[in-house]
Parts: sequence; C-alpha cells; structure tokens
Amino acid sequence: MQTSNPDLYFQSDAANAERARKAAKSGNKNGGPIPMKSKILAALPDPADPNGSIFIAESAGFARRVNLESSEVKTTYRGPKAPVTCIAIGGVNNKTLYAGCWDKDIWSWDLDTAQPQRKFGGHSDFVKTVICTTLSGKPVLISGGADKKIMVWDAETGNRIHTMQDPATTMLAVQHLAIDPVLSTLDSIVLVSASSDPSIRRWRISLSDYEQLAEAYHGRPDAERLTVQEHDTSVYRLTFDVMGEDVDLWTASADGTAKCLARGRSFETEDSLAHGDYVRAVVVTERWAITAGRNEDVKVWDRASGKLYATLEGHFEEITDLVLLRAAGGGGDATRVCSVSIDGTIRTWPLAQAALDETVKKIREEAEKAAAGKTDEAEEDAGAGLLTAEEEAELAELMDD
Repeated sequence: MQTSNPDLYFQSDAANAERARKAAKSGNKNGGPIPMKSKILAALPDPADPNGSIFIAESAGFARRVNLESSEVKTTYRGPKAPVTCIAIGGVNNKTLYAGCWDKDIWSWDLDTAQPQRKFGGHSDFVKTVICTTLSGKPVLISGGADKKIMVWDAETGNRIHTMQDPATTMLAVQHLAIDPVLSTLDSIVLVSASSDPSIRRWRISLSDYEQLAEAYHGRPDAERLTVQEHDTSVYRLTFDVMGEDVDLWTASADGTAKCLARGRSFETEDSLAHGDYVRAVVVTERWAITAGRNEDVKVWDRASGKLYATLEGHFEEITDLVLLRAAGGGGDATRVCSVSIDGTIRTWPLAQAALDETVKKIREEAEKAAAGKTDEAEEDAGAGLLTAEEEAELAELMDD
C-alpha cells in the first residue's frame, strides 16, 4: 500500500510494519499509563510513599518523583544534559538522590528540595548502575560503569575509596549491583555484580580493603569455579528475595531467562523462567515472580508451579524496570507492580489474584475489539508519537554495552 507519510519513505517494509504495530498499540490504556516527556530508563520506590509514588530516570537528563495516584510529577531533579541511566537513594539520613549518567558522572540532589549537591567523577564511560549503603557508619555510594569498573565512594566527601576489577576473568560493562542482606555486616558488605559477560561476581568490601570472593560448586568442592555463571550471556538484573526464608538471588539475562539461584546450593540454578528475548527486570513476591524486558510484556509467574500465570500487555517499547509497591513502611507483600518503559509511560498492575484475573480479562477483551476494528489507516499514522530513526539509533547505543 502507498503511504503519504514522508517519515516512512526510506524505511523497509518490515520497519514500517513494526512502526505501524507500535502505533496501533500505543493508544491502549492498559495499566493506566502515565506519560512522561522522554524514555524512562530506571525506577525505584519512594521510601516516603512506597505504595503511591516512584522515582524515575529519564533519557532527557531528568530524574523525577511521580505520584502514581494523581499522575503528577512532584519533584524534578535537573542538571544532566545527557540520559540519566540509573538512580539510588542514600547519603546522610537517606536524604540524597544519586543518578548515574551517560556523561560518565554521578549527580546528586537533596531528596526533598531537589537542590544540586556533589557530582562524582571518575568513570571513563557511561555509568550504568548505582547503589547506596553504609560501612562502619559511613554513607557510601557504589557505582558500576561501561568502563568495566566498580567504584566505591565516600558519599559525604566525594572521595573514591576503591576501584574494583576482576583480576582473573574478563569483566565487561557492569550492568547491575546488589548487596547481600544475609552476609553483609555493619563493617563490611558483600556486593554482587552483574555485567555484560555471563559471570556474576561477589565482593567483600570494607572501608580499608576489598576482595573478590571465591566460588564453589555445590557438592563439588574440588572443582574450580571462578565466578557464578548460570546464564549464557549478559546479566542485566540482580535482586534478593528478602521475603523468602533463604533470601535467594534472582537474576535476569539477555539469554531470555530469569533464574532463581539458590543460596543453599552455592548460587546454582534452582528455577528458570523462559520469559523470551532480553529480560531487563525481575522482582519477586511470596507468590509471584514478575519479569519484563524487550518483548514489551510484563509476565507474572506462579512460583509454586513455575508456570506462566498472566501476561500483561500495554507497553509498546522495551520495558526497562519494575518496582514493587508495598504498604507504608515497606513491610508485607506487594499488592501492585509498576513497570516503566522506553515508550515513556509508567503503568501499574495489580498482584492480588482476583484483580489480576480481571485485568487480564479486560486486556483480552480490548485486544479483540481492536482486532475487529483494525483498518489500513494505522499504517498512515505509524510515525506519530513513536521514535524517529535517529532516536532509534540513540536508543540502541544507550541500551547496548
């Protein structure tokens, strides 16, 4: 079919068809979409309102606090002129927001006033992940970058305490960091790192020194195991199941799976969920494991059976992060999950079974209505509201290593 849209003249039929698909899907209201001004690259819960608002990182160079009930942006944190890739809350009294940026720096603001504070410079490539903790009572910031380095910072002075790299195996771009809540103490933490290679590494860190922990195979103490390697390729996300008895480690990978690595089995795979395509995020509740990634769907898995329970369709670009929403105080199981995406929307989904079933039913009914009313006009509007070719190239550079 001929098109009158000039944006489509020099694109392949396959590219035009994909843009038409996304254009048709972009108007759906599943998950109660809250539109932002640019691509959303990361999110985390608001400790002051863990059931009603979140913080997000945007490609336009902003971090924002967004109220999910009113859909209002409550606070905007400004300064970076490049995409903000990751965010964390910490510092003295947990009153500082930190943001890793494409400009290789880590920015910080007063959490309540959004006043700019210290900027941390040391990475030689994109900062891809940041996390906060304390060591011997001192607030510290830990960052990982595309420069293949993990850096530990004194959050108050801005001084770099450690720079860490694997001396034995090739560690590629650092994708994510998590702190082991079981093995960490007041004076030393056990940090887990994921990167663009299949290896997961563990590090014991104190203010005075650090070491990479030796690994072992369960039941095979004589076999050499340099790292925890349970995936085939890049590992994008790490999260500990803090509600579980053993506090196992869950992972998400570009190999299309999310896995539960059992602490009692030296972090070998206990459960594997085949989400499909790149898996960018995984979160777990007592009953559910929730995964999301490049295929645009949020998938809810029954942990008891390991089977897919529900697929939540709504986003029309890659999903970059998931946030569990809990009651005030952060205790108890989550009742909702929030997803954010390259499509610039925040969507919220119920996790109570009855409400989840009803949501899936409505999504199915809306999809059937849309299919019945589909016309060729969608192709004419395929360029509206979606990424341009230049934006697609920028996105590919941002999301790849």
